[in-house]
Order: sequence, then C-alpha cells, then structure tokens
Amino acid sequence: MPALILSGVPYYQALASHKLATVALGIGRSLRNYKSLGNDIGIAYQILIFGLPGVILGASVVEYISEKYLYLILGIISILLAFYSFLKPDLGLSSGNKKVNYAHRIRFLIFIFLVGILNGSISSGTGLLVTILLIKTFEMDFLRAISMTFFTVGIFWNFVGALFLARIGSVPLNTLIVLIIGSFTGGYFGAHLSKLNGNILIKKTFITVCIFVGISLLIKSLNSFFK
Repeated sequence: MPALILSGVPYYQALASHKLATVALGIGRSLRNYKSLGNDIGIAYQILIFGLPGVILGASVVEYISEKYLYLILGIISILLAFYSFLKPDLGLSSGNKKVNYAHRIRFLIFIFLVGILNGSISSGTGLLVTILLIKTFEMDFLRAISMTFFTVGIFWNFVGALFLARIGSVPLNTLIVLIIGSFTGGYFGAHLSKLNGNILIKKTFITVCIFVGISLLIKSLNSFFK
C-alpha cells in the first residue's frame, strides 16, 4: 500500500487495490498450507464472526477520518510489536494448544473487533496485530499463526473491505492485475519457503516487516502533518 501511494494512486483506490491483492496473497498462502488450518477452524470462525463487523465499520467511516492519525497509531504499534517480539526470544517458536478461559476469550474477541476496524480503514499492519494476538492467546507458533492470519484476514476481511471501499472509487484495473499475479505467486512460494526454513526465519522476517511497516506509516503520518 505505501508503494501504491508513493506511485501517485489516490488513498482510497490504493486501499481497495491493496485489499484485493492481499486476497490473492491469502489464497496463494492458504493453498500451500491448507492442511494446517483444519485444527484451528473454530478460531477462524471467531475471527470472522467478530472481525468482519469491525472491517465493515472501518471501511464505512474511513472517508470521514483523517488517516494521518491512524497511520501514526498503527506505525507506533508496529514498531512496538517488533521490539516485543525481539525481546521475547521464545515467542512463537513452539506451538501449543492453550486452554483459554472465558475472560481471555472475551478480551481476544474485543481486540479482534478493534483490529477489524483498523483493517477496514488502514489495512497496512493489521495482519501483524492479529498474528501476535493468536500467538499470545492460543500459544501458536509463527507458522501456524501466520497461516491463520492469511486465511481469515488476507482472504475474508480484505475481500469484504474491498467491496465496501469500491463504492468510494474505482480500482485501476492495470495496477490490480499486476498486484494479484505478484501477490498470489509470492504468497504460495513464500509459504513453501517458510515451511522449509521454520519459525526462526519467520520470526526474524516478522520483526523486520514490523519495523519497516512501522517506519513507513510514521513517515506517511508525519508528511501529512507537515503538508
């Protein structure tokens, strides 16, 4: 999405294009890792049932909210996630099946709804938040959590968000085709590489992506403030 905006694509078109491309990314990833999703289908339903209303709300109000404040908040959160992951050496390296009590489940669902709102209005970086929520709440490893994030957020959240954003403005077809092809193939081969190299490489990549996404969002926010 930052690349689209820097290329001169208007914000709402960039957001819709980004979401549709991420649907292709999620499908590519899920096709490679679909077997690992079967045991967590109940969690997937929770993310969809409580997250999709947030996505719809965020996509419906985005045209009335100044994105510079949302960029600033999400940029700071992304960088904090990177430092948190770095300071927790065992985070996400092993997979468990944590028994989640009622209070923790309610807290998880509230956070999923709030992240859904951010996804509908910003999109960039929200998948990182869902991944960390899954790791902390259910003791998933990075491979398992990211597979779930791509399946729920990548495919369903972003497809619904793109539909609601399409009413604001049309999506440039030539840009969209390139994004979909690149995202689908990148998602499939990226999933293949992650299985070969394991959670340590995935965690290092996760931390790096968090930092770069956070810096990118902060720069965009600051640029908006000083325009």
